[in-house]
Amino acid sequence: MATRNPPLTRALTTVRRSLAPQEAECDVVRRPGSAGEHALQCAYGTQARADRFYTDQVRDRLLPAMVTFVERMEMAFVATADANGECDASLRAGPPGFLQVLDDRTIAYPEYRGNGVHASLGNITENPHVGMLMVDFVQDLIGLHVNGIARIVEEPAFHRMFPRVPRDDERGRRAERWVVIEVEEAYVHCRKHIPRMERVTERRSWGTDDPGRKGGDYFGARGTPVRSAARRSSTGRRSVFPSTTHLSRGVARSLRRRTE
Repeated sequence: MATRNPPLTRALTTVRRSLAPQEAECDVVRRPGSAGEHALQCAYGTQARADRFYTDQVRDRLLPAMVTFVERMEMAFVATADANGECDASLRAGPPGFLQVLDDRTIAYPEYRGNGVHASLGNITENPHVGMLMVDFVQDLIGLHVNGIARIVEEPAFHRMFPRVPRDDERGRRAERWVVIEVEEAYVHCRKHIPRMERVTERRSWGTDDPGRKGGDYFGARGTPVRSAARRSSTGRRSVFPSTTHLSRGVARSLRRRTE
């Protein structure tokens, strides 16, 4: 698999060289997932188990039960990476329905006013591949992964494109823009290790700028050095860990039948 990420290319080359005998016996063409996971399935002898999961569970769209699941979620974990593969994971939350299923191949979530950093959105402008994880900790103890290609749509344009999506004018929940994701993969997250939690009624401080209610300096970061000298390399640059995201628009794309 070709990739535009040189560190990832070097890492995969090293893995493949070490696994050459095993990989020669494996079919790694036109299967969901990344070249790296295929190579490790061969190395660890899990290809048959992985293929059963791909066949039984991985789909290129949201099935009806998945749509129902998404529509009742109140939070989602969103993973993004920049052009160099440096990753960020973030939480998005809102009332049930804040995640909008536009059709079985498209999902969207609102971007509310935040801390102004725009880490996730910044990554999306460099690398549109995103991974979402939604987990039901209370009722069914199950999760749903959605991976796809994201684009940023400003709020006025979004509602011109999707007028049926209601506007939420609650202070703090008024969307400034939307992230629209073209679904490439959707699959279950095993319930085996999901802890059961109890839903409690609480009043959320939507839109607050009160530092205490926002969490304040909970981890005691203020006043400490921004960077630690011990973490810098001899060249003075941060090391870049290769990403395993599908930076090449990989074989997951083969799931989707194209008519063009």
